Amino acid sequence: MRAQITEQLLAWYREHGRGLPWRRRRDPYAVWVSEVMLHQTQVATVLPYYQRFLERFPTLADLAQAPLDDILKVWEGLGYYARARNLHYAARRILAEHGGQFPDNWDTLRKLPGIGDYTASAILSIAYDQDYPALDGNVRRVLSRLFHITVHAADAATKRHLYEIASSLLPPGQAGEFNQALMDLGATICTPRRPHCSICPLAQSCEACCLGIQELLPVRAPRKPVPHYEVAAAVTWRNGRGGEFLIAQRLYRGLLGGLWEFPGGKQEAGETLPDCLRREIREELGLEIGVDEPLTVVEHAYTHFRITLHAFHCCLLAGQPQAIGVADWRWITLEQVDQFAFSAADHKIIAALRENQGSGDCGGKVTCPKL
Repeated sequence: MRAQITEQLLAWYREHGRGLPWRRRRDPYAVWVSEVMLHQTQVATVLPYYQRFLERFPTLADLAQAPLDDILKVWEGLGYYARARNLHYAARRILAEHGGQFPDNWDTLRKLPGIGDYTASAILSIAYDQDYPALDGNVRRVLSRLFHITVHAADAATKRHLYEIASSLLPPGQAGEFNQALMDLGATICTPRRPHCSICPLAQSCEACCLGIQELLPVRAPRKPVPHYEVAAAVTWRNGRGGEFLIAQRLYRGLLGGLWEFPGGKQEAGETLPDCLRREIREELGLEIGVDEPLTVVEHAYTHFRITLHAFHCCLLAGQPQAIGVADWRWITLEQVDQFAFSAADHKIIAALRENQGSGDCGGKVTCPKL
């Protein structure tokens, strides 16, 4: 039964597998970059980023020797920026500790930043034909339906069970092809909603399909409430609007680490948004600012929370910028902004600035009443 499933799956893949660019070269570096980019991101979104990334950093040595700011700029817009930082850190370690030779064993790979069980399995199977099953979300969905797994996939015991099933299906010496076949089946046919069971090569073997409950599996854990925060950001003009404004680089850790932003932060209880801005700018940069009128309001969702970002025109009242709670800072003009990597939310502030500039609203001096 299981041997038949594997045979049917591989036959389907050889005819219908996706012709993705990282499959044209079995270079472990290229496979690694693709797998890291694909984590929590759709293939269609990744494709142009992957091409630009490999053009800019064609080898592991190129990546290791590049400044992190350059890597973040190429990655800009893809999200989950810790992935880019970990790629850089891992490349530097491979260059320093392994002479630039990409590791081909599990223990060494797992010690590198950003490489977990799935990524190690994918690299070793696809690039080196080692017999490791690689269970991403698509694969877990296919196996949960195929074998009628009714405990939610995040459960530790379920993960072990799915790994055991995948291992039992794995054809020795063909792990890379097998893993990619399961991934493609999940991405194109065994989709989360309205799976195309009528053209699935495994439909007759699929327990969920036979029971008519394929759309009920895999079982998902109950969703937790998504927190919402009010956040303020300062567009601090140095000598009046239309000239230079202040940007800050986030610390190289945590959410959006290493990206540039309009400095500010989360509103605390009992605090007005202008009060929040003055406190944050004082704590992060050692400056006293005046807060003028609002520029724009941005709604943005991250993986585990949502924000409403309020951007204000501000002016410098006292002090010189200091990197207290930030990695770096710059006074720049709007014409220079594309040299820096910003988050999606900050790009909406930039768009508002450009719109105002086009309408002539940035030509005067900042009033800066002390609100």
